[in-house]
Amino acid sequence: MTNQLTQLRWQLSAFSEFNPEQLHKVYQARCAVFIVEQNCPYQDIDSKDPQSHHLVAWDDNGDIAAYLRIVPPGISYAEPSLGRVLSTQAWRGTGVGKELIANGIKALRQLYPAASVRIGAQAYLEKFYASFGFQTVSDIYLEDEIPHLIMLLPASDQ
Repeated sequence: MTNQLTQLRWQLSAFSEFNPEQLHKVYQARCAVFIVEQNCPYQDIDSKDPQSHHLVAWDDNGDIAAYLRIVPPGISYAEPSLGRVLSTQAWRGTGVGKELIANGIKALRQLYPAASVRIGAQAYLEKFYASFGFQTVSDIYLEDEIPHLIMLLPASDQ
């Protein structure tokens, strides 16, 4: 059996570099995961998208397997951050989430060398993010009625 992850095509793009079909698929995936699956009505499309870079894993059918956005410093937090992190339902359990975070950190380090990274993580994913070196720096708080916490990945020594 071949590893599904080797079939993925990773794309790091500024917002303006997406074509209309790609942008539609990004918003479709985010809506499916964050609004429909999590039953959480909120304003997903925001002013951060045009200012951010976006990392997408495309499968061989041209569908999204995983996605995150890299928000520049000074927008969500003083530090750059990873946000809107998702793997689509068809790809869960394949390891794509781990690859997404590893590739997201690598891309963020290229864009913002030696910067710390701050995230607002869903609380149930605390151990997952800790496995990448993120440290919990807040108590649990509610965001859109979902328990979250702030986590920080220290600046790179590179």
